[in-house]
Amino acid sequence: MHLPRVTKLLLFILSGVFLLQQLMPVELELLFALWPWGQHVVGTATDGTLITTGFYPWQLLSYGFLHGSFVHLFFNAIALFQFGAVLEQTWGPRKYIQYLLACTMGAGFIQLLLVSSGILGDSIYPTIGASGGVFGLLLAYGMLFPNQQMMLIIPPIPMKARTMVIIFGVISLLMGVTGTQSGIAHFAHLGGMLFGWLMIRYWRGQPPFRKRGPRLVK
Repeated sequence: MHLPRVTKLLLFILSGVFLLQQLMPVELELLFALWPWGQHVVGTATDGTLITTGFYPWQLLSYGFLHGSFVHLFFNAIALFQFGAVLEQTWGPRKYIQYLLACTMGAGFIQLLLVSSGILGDSIYPTIGASGGVFGLLLAYGMLFPNQQMMLIIPPIPMKARTMVIIFGVISLLMGVTGTQSGIAHFAHLGGMLFGWLMIRYWRGQPPFRKRGPRLVK
């Protein structure tokens, strides 16, 4: 499979940032993870310097390039390879980047609102990972290729792409509401799907947006 240039670049960037995290874990998390609004956190850098941080606007994007473990990075990279490459070839690089940015920042925005409001608890913790954008890619794949046969990794069950999107969405919602696997940003996943859905509806000129003329998305 030919890997288009934006997806390839993103995979290189994610891998490079993860390697950098091994050298400067505290500094990168304090400055570039997504922290709750209105909270101040103090951490000690590798060289012993104290760093005071909190929410900064760039974190709505930068959090998506950080990962908590190799497994976390690996599964997001696999999804980016599987879904992102096809979507980039379908839409072209520009529209693909626009979509991925909307999903990543939208997921971060939803997570920021919920964490900052205290709905998800009073603990102060950062959000990291490309999963919000990846869930947006999964949604787009399911909308553009609903009948494409897919295979879950665990368990190995074949199903249509549309069915997989519904299953992942329902699981994220249930886990988010019940607090299952609290270390995972389930509502960020849903936020990525929500903003991805809105972006596609906007391109197609479907409600709640006005029809935009002949240039429609598949």
